Amino acid sequence: MKLRLSVVDQAPVRRGGSAGDALRETLALAERAEALGYERYWVAEHHSLPGIASTSPEILIGQIAARTRTLRVGSGGVMLTHYSALKVAENFRMLESLFPGRIDLGLGRAPGSDPRTAAALAYPDAVRDVRRYPEQLDDLIGFLADDLPPAHPFRGVRAGPTPGEMPELWLLGSGIDSALLAAERGLPFSFAHFFGAHAGSGPAIVAAYRQRFAASRWCAAPRVHVAVMAICAESDAEAQHHAASLRLSRLDLARGVSAGIASPEQALAYPYSAAELDYLERATTPAVVGSPPHVLSRLRELASDYGTAELGIVTICFHFAARVRSYELIAAAASAGA
Repeated sequence: MKLRLSVVDQAPVRRGGSAGDALRETLALAERAEALGYERYWVAEHHSLPGIASTSPEILIGQIAARTRTLRVGSGGVMLTHYSALKVAENFRMLESLFPGRIDLGLGRAPGSDPRTAAALAYPDAVRDVRRYPEQLDDLIGFLADDLPPAHPFRGVRAGPTPGEMPELWLLGSGIDSALLAAERGLPFSFAHFFGAHAGSGPAIVAAYRQRFAASRWCAAPRVHVAVMAICAESDAEAQHHAASLRLSRLDLARGVSAGIASPEQALAYPYSAAELDYLERATTPAVVGSPPHVLSRLRELASDYGTAELGIVTICFHFAARVRSYELIAAAASAGA
């Protein structure tokens, strides 16, 4: 199976660095990813997390698309429950008008934040009930397609600029609910294997999506993308060295520590308690870490497990040069092993 690789980027901020540094690195990485043959570049949406700079994917998408020529650029994803379906439709129609045939709209229902931050995003209104997410999704599709039902209260309201093509729409998720909603609406589905909570059930969740899939005008057959955390270096030892930062960052996130990505040296010197090590073992999915042959072998295994060639690579480490090199080595290994 020839792997079809993409990038999923959270714009990680390193300790001692700035959000501006992280965002400029995102732009540089996107340009390099296009040169390396990656098909897509998706940027995340997170809020009130000082270690992650990607808060507004719509803005980043425009910046990346303007600096590239063939790369598909999109959101991984927009947290629709925070927003008006009409405004999201307008944002992505604008992007699709500027960069036709290159924009992906990935949607998620998770808050991308803690409950207090979610309340601040909704204020002065109340936080939307997540149970309304399917309704919001239907409204968004209706606005994008200029096809709201005749009895809809906003029938006739147009998402400008009009007329316009639709971006490619994906539902993102790490559990069965999002998978089944994607199946019912006939949409492509991206599974967040790197989230960890349901990674062990991932292949079964994707199988349920395929079994329940109902073809739509947007997608004739089930389509699956899987986001995987990976760090690759010339040797296994070097890769494990850079991956040390990831382990401490996951622990910081769980503890609410706002320190940014630690250096490998800081992470290796950290005195993990038995409880912390137990948490990391139980609550996180191990990243694919190692030399190119090892990483390629594991990525092929995951592609086989999920029955898809489309993998989105998430790479978080302290040194930007090491992050770029990881993507370079993965692309070269996949090309050589095709």
